Amino acid sequence: MAELTDLSHHEHGDTEGLSNRLNWLRAGVLGANDGIVSVAGLVMGVAGAADDRSAILIAGVAALVAGALSMAAGEYVSVSTQRDAELALVSAERHDLQRMPEEELAHLTQMLEDRGMTPQTAATAARELTEWNALRVHSYLEFGIDVNDVAKPWYAASASMIAFSLGGLLPLFTILLPSPERFYVTVLAVLVALAFTGWTSATLGYADWRRAVIRNVLGGAFAMGITYLIGNLLGTTVLG
Repeated sequence: MAELTDLSHHEHGDTEGLSNRLNWLRAGVLGANDGIVSVAGLVMGVAGAADDRSAILIAGVAALVAGALSMAAGEYVSVSTQRDAELALVSAERHDLQRMPEEELAHLTQMLEDRGMTPQTAATAARELTEWNALRVHSYLEFGIDVNDVAKPWYAASASMIAFSLGGLLPLFTILLPSPERFYVTVLAVLVALAFTGWTSATLGYADWRRAVIRNVLGGAFAMGITYLIGNLLGTTVLG
């Protein structure tokens, strides 16, 4: 009955359900991570090619705006597809409940038996749950969908866009510092930020944070190193 208890809990929980909280948290963390890496890679590449702060600023802002809008659009399309699929399954289940209620009751009873209930207890529970909210119970047990908590595309899109922008501002600001050590400051700030986003994503997913941090930091360092070398090469052979 643990699953049914969890389902009942959502009825009285926050107005925003668990599924949507996880969606925008995931979008936010991934957006921040992409913003940090994308903008850092680009500004490091431009800085490697030319020591022109105006050019770096223009390129960085363009990358920031384009990336944020691209992330938001991609997240909106992705979560909209998920929402459409969820609503289609719920609609099909509603149709089945209206067309063949007895068969659906028997199916619910069998699902409860498969979860460890005795036949008598399962039959009683199935009748009570059907009277409570047949559509919600069937949708949850069969598809893992809470009809009161279907995916909300705008939540995820907004979180992704804002997070990308905030993440991208970090390398943009540090690379524009007047200090000659701005490259080192940018690299250090980016790697620390990537370590934090890696730790956050692992914590949200109950995964090993060490692997996530190492993966994030190495990936970011590789991206910045490659783009800086390419920019430096182009600046020497083309602009030079």
